[in-house]
Amino acid sequence: MSTLFRKALSRKRRGYSLLEILIVLTIIALIATLVGPRLISALDRSKSTTAAVQSRAIAAALNTMYLDLGRYPSAEEGLTILVNAPSEGGETWRGPYLESGLPDDPWGRPYEYFPPATIDASPRVGSLGADGRTGGSGSAADVFSDSPRS
Repeated sequence: MSTLFRKALSRKRRGYSLLEILIVLTIIALIATLVGPRLISALDRSKSTTAAVQSRAIAAALNTMYLDLGRYPSAEEGLTILVNAPSEGGETWRGPYLESGLPDDPWGRPYEYFPPATIDASPRVGSLGADGRTGGSGSAADVFSDSPRS
């Protein structure tokens, strides 16, 4: 065989045909439709788990602050008292009680805080889930520090 013929033959073998590319893209699309929903579901579960863990950590920080101040924050003070001393009665405040500051929930909203209704109750800290509204199910379910573990 001549050298010119071999070069022409090797150039022809280098590329992929349009049909081969379409077949590969079809296979990738089929795999994505099978695996995609499972990945999204796992991501939703991980966000709910993160919200539960963070709300319990915030509740623990509130309990530590309670030992120092002898009270939980009011609704007006909210959770910011965990990172900033209160304007009055702050001489026994030993914070900040959260090392890395006050986090947002996994959906980018501030955590909800409800002071205890009675003297022997604990405060409620949590997230309203993906939809940001009370109630819901799945990733839209509310996650609070006093919620049962999921």
